Amino acid sequence: MRNDGKVVPLHRATADLADHSPLARLPVILLQVRDKAAQQLRHDLQELFDNADDTLFEMADRARNDVDQNIFFEAMRDLRLKRKNIERGFLELFFEAFAGLTQYDPAANTLPRTPVVEESAPRTDAMERTVAVQTMVSRVLKRDGFALDQLTARFSSMLGKRLDDQHNPLSPAMLCEYFLQAGRNLGVEIKVKLILLKLFERYVLADTEQLYGEANQLLLATGVLPHLKPAVARRMVEPADSDTLIEDLDEPPADEGIEEVFAAMQQLLAQVRGRVTPTLEPGAPSHPINTRDLLRLLSHLQQYVPALEAQEDFDLRHQLEQLLTRVSVRSGRSRVVATADEDVINLIAMVFDCILDDRNVPDALKALIGRLQIPMLKVAVLDKSFFSRSTHPARRLLNEIAEAAMGWSDCDGAERDNLYVRIEQVVQRLLSEFVDDPAIFSELLADFLAFTQEERRRTELLEQRLRDAEEGRAKAELAQRRVAQALQQALLGKVLPATVVSFVQQAWSKVLLLTCLKHGDQSAEWHADVQTMEQLVWSVQRHDDGESSLRLLALVPGLLKSLRDGLSSTAFDPFATSEFFSELEALHVRVLERSDDAEHSAMPLIEVTPEVLQHSADQAAATPAPRLAQDAAGLSQVEQLRVGHWVVFDADDEQSLRCKLAAIIEETGKYVFVDRTGTKVLEHSRTDLALAFSRGAARALDDTLLFDRALESVLGDLRRLNRGK
Repeated sequence: MRNDGKVVPLHRATADLADHSPLARLPVILLQVRDKAAQQLRHDLQELFDNADDTLFEMADRARNDVDQNIFFEAMRDLRLKRKNIERGFLELFFEAFAGLTQYDPAANTLPRTPVVEESAPRTDAMERTVAVQTMVSRVLKRDGFALDQLTARFSSMLGKRLDDQHNPLSPAMLCEYFLQAGRNLGVEIKVKLILLKLFERYVLADTEQLYGEANQLLLATGVLPHLKPAVARRMVEPADSDTLIEDLDEPPADEGIEEVFAAMQQLLAQVRGRVTPTLEPGAPSHPINTRDLLRLLSHLQQYVPALEAQEDFDLRHQLEQLLTRVSVRSGRSRVVATADEDVINLIAMVFDCILDDRNVPDALKALIGRLQIPMLKVAVLDKSFFSRSTHPARRLLNEIAEAAMGWSDCDGAERDNLYVRIEQVVQRLLSEFVDDPAIFSELLADFLAFTQEERRRTELLEQRLRDAEEGRAKAELAQRRVAQALQQALLGKVLPATVVSFVQQAWSKVLLLTCLKHGDQSAEWHADVQTMEQLVWSVQRHDDGESSLRLLALVPGLLKSLRDGLSSTAFDPFATSEFFSELEALHVRVLERSDDAEHSAMPLIEVTPEVLQHSADQAAATPAPRLAQDAAGLSQVEQLRVGHWVVFDADDEQSLRCKLAAIIEETGKYVFVDRTGTKVLEHSRTDLALAFSRGAARALDDTLLFDRALESVLGDLRRLNRGK
């Protein structure tokens, strides 16, 4: 860290650091993410230190003795003196972490795990600090871990190597490390350091939702992993005042709203109760079974979930009702399910009915997903946050399976398809192993995410190569059309020596094509090459005025040089070049000598007609596309398509093709689609695609989270049912 006496403006310090670091090797978009995040972090740090004085003064005012009071006053003085250095040091470390991404090696860069502190162990200052950091990091991960996972995945995609959260420069652990390292020279007591860490959590880590959200949005806008769904926005929490800060220094926030959410759902579910009732004599007293007994019954049913082909005939509520009837007969008492558990059963049953009717899920995989009904019911009975927490491992596992299955087609072949086999393994493990420990869902989720992320990395690489190739092909097509237009304008309708016509079509067209691709058709280089072609054409035509001869004499040296330079750029055959220039010299001599008509008639002349330029005309002319009204429904659907969206094309009543929009080629207006392996399967013009939507031959798939979509649909139906009663 620099000497305290040598104050350097913060913006200059970070800029100088950027200039002397290997950041130039990072993609430009990552530099933009870094700069945007640095701006927010700088603001948050300033807010932290602006509030630190008040907090420490309040602590000093509440101190029980002069010694403690002096500790806080000295801390205030030390913090004022070193504030700028801490801010600058934090941002320097932040910039260095981004620079280090260029040398990051996933195999070599393994950070040691933070030691777990035993509750019974005596607490040292270092251990106190470690516990505080662990708690802060855990809170951020619990709150914004989903958004951080997406950001890490996008960083990995851009770097071309797998990055873990520990090495993400924006992870909470790294942010805490920057702050600790930047403030290591503060001569304050551990109690003050803990207060500063709490302030860091309140004013810096509290804004990670915005930090990760803006970074993800910036990368999403440039097409980095567009298929990832945005994290659900959480409620904004106002920074606590100093009193609250002191009181909750070691008190983690509790989960809120879970019971309220489920209670609201129960009000809606009251209309559908009574569907899980054993068939016994009327008037028999009922005795609700406890949750543990219900889980045992469900585990029993779980072992008898039918095979895929019999899924349609499996009614969970009916099966459970029959099982309760048998249990009631054996016990001599009417055993029923408690109200809360029945509500969970009904809600899960309706959600799965909705899932199995969802057109966005491939039919073959619906049967697999349907077998998860009992495991999902059991975890919902155990943990009601399953309905209110979108990041619940079981719920997220179901959503991830559905998202991965979005592009699966029946023609992929279940027996040979890796995705189908992996989903089948997940389902089988849950059916055979899940009893009452929900930890298995976290384990399976981690394994499945590792599998899908590896699949996505491969397909994204193929899709990027496809986009590059399609964009290159589109540019080449446009350049060929532009060259053909230039040839038509220069040659069409003229009577010229056949040698020159052949030269322009076969040799100079390649010079023009290369120039158009490299510099564009508005560049000085393009205009110079077109002018050379026009001069060549003019130079071999007969002119009766004397001024033309003088002009030709002045023109020829520069014309020959331009022709030679252009041909050398395309590596044209030297022998053919020499032969052409010999013939061109003879043509120029004849033009200058003003040979009589007989001599000219002996020259091999041709009139350049559209047929002569047919191959150029074919390149230049594009088949006019049918026009659609601007308000056409199909056109509006095409306008809503974005790269990464899935579309299903129906070839006939039995066959359909699911494919993902991989590229929109602006130059040609083509929409390029791939299958889930990244292989190109279709391309359509904007108009053709709009017509397909209008005819119903194509439809966009809804790629929102499957469980969330089904739950919202069920709750919507229940609300309408309650309003209509």
